[in-house]
Amino acid sequence: ADVHQVIPERSSIRSYRDKPVTGEMLSLMLWETQGVKKNVRNIHTLRTVPSAGARHALETWLLINRVEGITPGLYRYLPLIHSLLQVSVADDIAGRFTKACLDQQMVRKSAVTFFWTAEIYRMKWRYSERAYRYIFLDAGHVCQNLYLSAQSMGCGVCAIAAFDDDLLNAALGVDGESQFAIYAASCGLRV
Repeated sequence: ADVHQVIPERSSIRSYRDKPVTGEMLSLMLWETQGVKKNVRNIHTLRTVPSAGARHALETWLLINRVEGITPGLYRYLPLIHSLLQVSVADDIAGRFTKACLDQQMVRKSAVTFFWTAEIYRMKWRYSERAYRYIFLDAGHVCQNLYLSAQSMGCGVCAIAAFDDDLLNAALGVDGESQFAIYAASCGLRV
């Protein structure tokens, strides 16, 4: 879709169809939000989104509810090899994440919900305390690309900043200090 058509149509969508998104759609959304365009001497990467100092301190996690060919559960995106790593397929994992997101039902009813964590040392070694400002800017870039990518494929997205930090960090299995949840977004086919 033409970017000049996608941008004015972009809006936050909280209701989704019960149909799954395809694996190809999810693959494209992942690439367009965190895809590696170039690996520079195995020192840093250039990606589809900007990042302060090319630090790319965000990690992408997915709560998959309905994606063709993928078992529902929690996954981590591995951008260097453009692949998913299965983390957990525990019963009612969607319930845990819904509760962590203050019972916002779009998490449970989405085809997939994206969660971004910050591995702050990637940014902090270079920018000290200013890293905490930059990481929020980076999260905004990533989520906006998700909105545009999803919109172009007939999907809706709703960014989520309201969550219980401790519950969400625990659900993701991160310590909440060196790595912590920073942003989320539910996604599914538009109604």
